[in-house]
Parts: sequence; structure tokens; C-alpha cells
Amino acid sequence: MQLTNLQAGAFSLTWLRGGLSQLDGGAMFGVVPKPLWSKRYPYNDLNQIPLRADPILVEGGGKIILIESGLGNDRLTDKQKRNFGLLEESQVKESLAAKGLTPEDIDIVLMTHMHYDHANGLVSWQDGRLVSTFPRAVIYVQEQEWAEMREPNIRSRNTYWEDNWKPIYEQVQTYGDTLEVLPGISLHHTGGHSQGHAIVRIESDGQLVLHLADLLPTHAHQNPLWVMAYDDYPMTSIFAKQTWIQEGIRQGAWFTFYHDIKYRAVKWDEQGVITDSIEVE
Repeated sequence: MQLTNLQAGAFSLTWLRGGLSQLDGGAMFGVVPKPLWSKRYPYNDLNQIPLRADPILVEGGGKIILIESGLGNDRLTDKQKRNFGLLEESQVKESLAAKGLTPEDIDIVLMTHMHYDHANGLVSWQDGRLVSTFPRAVIYVQEQEWAEMREPNIRSRNTYWEDNWKPIYEQVQTYGDTLEVLPGISLHHTGGHSQGHAIVRIESDGQLVLHLADLLPTHAHQNPLWVMAYDDYPMTSIFAKQTWIQEGIRQGAWFTFYHDIKYRAVKWDEQGVITDSIEVE
């Protein structure tokens, strides 16, 4: 299995294969007219766009870390598979095996938020019941996100699933505004996409990586105003995107993606032009 890598100072990043689905393009680009977004991202006859769900393995600082968890395996009903346009289930375990690792080797899981497409891979079927996929890991979740995960409202209950939190309950550690996971890696609460949405910042030896998660689901969402209809607090998303993207561009950061079908990571200049990129293999 061929996996894509990015070296950022002392940290090695590797994208694992977490699954592939298709969601409505209009929902993914919100109020942006189709004649605009369709020039920047592919779509099919049903107006669906392809979206990967590929976790990022981070090795460094004496730890093995996973950012997000993938779509999981056998986690969707037939109806959900149709609605979510499932094309490919998770190959996270196979991806880890290609690097000589197992799920038991993961020390830390960083969850930017707990929507099903990010959290399904946290649990797996074993002997007819759902258990933690990464049994040794500390799983970091922002405190507001964790609260809503366990008590979702009428809107969010469709994406915050009880099956995704009960098996991992004892592994979860929460935080407020920011958390330094280890020197050079930190989590920052942004809100926007969800109340507890967070991003990951990685810095080492003058290299900066920003994983903006679902504030920046694809390279086509670079414009701060291009936010998803799925966002619970779109104005918060806009302001957070503006702040973090501008800072990242000034510092020459790599912007990494979980969902993008074309790019694993890009760099932009002040005009929003891609100056460097790592493509999906």
C-alpha cells in the first residue's frame, strides 16, 4: 500500500486510508453558487462531490499520534451508505500495517470534532459488539464537543452517535480553549462547524502545519466566505478561517486536508494561489 508523507521538522506525517464517500455539493459549499464552486471541485450527475476521510498519522516526540479516525468498517446501514454515497470503507488498519504498526501502537488520537465521518473509526466490531479501535490511546476532544456528543440536540443527533462515544468513554480527555499535546503540537478551539470544533497546529524546526479540519474541508474552500451548509455557526467559521488562513500564509504553512480528493496538503501565497502541494496518490 502506497501512502503519502510530509516531513515537518521532527514530525513525520502520513495519510492513512480512511474511506471515501460522496455528499451533496450544494451542502458542502453552502450559499456559494454552483457555477462558482463547480469550477474548483469535481461533482457527479447527482451533484455529489467525492470526499475522502483519511486520518493523519503523526510520528515524533516519542509518540505515535492519529488525527481523526476515518469512516470505520461496517458502521453504516444500507440506507446510510446510499445517503452518504459510500464508495470505500476504512483501510486504517491495513495502512498502519504497511508502516509496521497496529491500532494498539497509537498513543494519542486528536479529534477535531466528533461527527460520524470523523469519529466512526474510533470503534470497531469485535465478537458482535463495538469496542475501542485504539485501546491504548488517550483521545482528546474539546469539552463542548464532548458534551454535545453525549447529549445532542434535535439537529446534531443525526451526526453524534451514541455508538461512537460509549466504547471510548474512559479514554477521553477534554480541554477548553487550547491544549499543548506535546511540544510542537497543540489543539485550538475554534467553533464554527460545530460548537466544539477544533484545529491542530504542528510546528517544528521552522516548519508549520495547520490542520483546519472542517473549517477547510477541501482546497476549494480557501475563501473564508465559502463555508458549508453543515456548519452550525457559519459566521464563527468565517472569522476563524480568516484568522488562521491569513496567519498560516504569512508563516508559509502547509495546510493539510482530511477530506480533499486531490490534495493532501497545500501552500498558498497572499493572492490565494497554490505555490506548493502534495497530491493524493
